[in-house]
Amino acid sequence: MSKPRVAIFDFACCEGCQLQIVNLEEEILDLLGVVDVVEWREAMSEQSEAYDIAIIEGSITRPEDEERIKDIRSKASILIALGACASIGGVNKLKNNFDLNDVKKCVYGDAADMPHLETAMTKAVDEVVKVDFKIQGCPVEHDELTYVLRSLLIGKTPEIPDYPVCVECKAKGNICRWEYSEQCLGPITRAGCGARCPSANNRCFGCRGYVDNPNVDAAKDVFEKYGLTVEDLKSRMVLFGSKQGPTL
Repeated sequence: MSKPRVAIFDFACCEGCQLQIVNLEEEILDLLGVVDVVEWREAMSEQSEAYDIAIIEGSITRPEDEERIKDIRSKASILIALGACASIGGVNKLKNNFDLNDVKKCVYGDAADMPHLETAMTKAVDEVVKVDFKIQGCPVEHDELTYVLRSLLIGKTPEIPDYPVCVECKAKGNICRWEYSEQCLGPITRAGCGARCPSANNRCFGCRGYVDNPNVDAAKDVFEKYGLTVEDLKSRMVLFGSKQGPTL
């Protein structure tokens, strides 16, 4: 029986989530034993037009990117969005809060009008094509990455948490970051990271996107308890939640 063919592609990103694949170290050898990686620009020079699973890192920021991702989608039986940029648009969506011409001038200066620097509103991959599975985070979690890949390889649908980071904080016995006067996004952000940031004495920044049905009323109760408004929290949602997010 032939191995599933896997291709890894990158769009607008820092490629940090692909580095997490490399960081699997010994585990990556196990995965390579059961799949055939046919394209991965960061690790190999070979390219292929035939693959079963496409793993996408990065957001869609140019018209030609949209055409490219549509072509990839047409060839892949399964398409996985890897990391925050691919799954929710990531920090690249900050651009959407400003006039695009102003953004180009700020970044590129006198070269802003060069044709190859043309840009558009940033989109997550699923705003352009159908995404079968998302591996959230900035960067992705080792354990979740291998869990999703192993599940797919044995024909099992991976179960991604649809409860907030607060649940994981409670399980770990963390003191709530709100008690430190930090506007934490844990009440509305999807769990699965093991409450990485709060456990490291920092607030949740929302890099895993929002739970499907956030308990908005409970979140508002938290704001009121600490003398804050909905607008205060919205200002914290911009980093990973520009032009998106739950209605608060």
